[in-house]
Amino acid sequence: MNKRASFYLNNLEEILCGCFLVAMVSLVIVNVLLRFVLNYSITWAEEVSTICFVWSVFIGASAVYKHKMNIGIDVLILAASPGVQRYIRLVASALLLLINGYILYMSIVFTSIAWEKPTAVLGVSSAVFNTALIVGFGMITFHTLRFVREDLSNVLSARA
Repeated sequence: MNKRASFYLNNLEEILCGCFLVAMVSLVIVNVLLRFVLNYSITWAEEVSTICFVWSVFIGASAVYKHKMNIGIDVLILAASPGVQRYIRLVASALLLLINGYILYMSIVFTSIAWEKPTAVLGVSSAVFNTALIVGFGMITFHTLRFVREDLSNVLSARA
């Protein structure tokens, strides 16, 4: 049980992102088939698939960031000596922590402002969309904290 729970926790972003993508694609396919075969359309399908898309984008961005698969330009870092590289990575991680923390804060502000605004079709709060920002950047900020800790540990262990 512990191994299974650990697997789901370690791959939470990927699992959630996959679920949102499956839901989005399924809804779009069903809606297209209904339009083609029965000349009928599910009125809320486009809005729900858009919500699924937004959630999959921001949670997927966190998954990519967690695995350090985002695009980076290491030309300047690789030109430095290994000792200097550790410090550059620490400074870069600290800057990313500030930036991602600020975006997380602004996401909270943005969501609280849009809380009362209803969506066009379903009439639910726009926070359904905007909360994806909070969750996505919250996870990214969490991973950035982990990267800062790792980079700081690398710098301190090299000095010892």
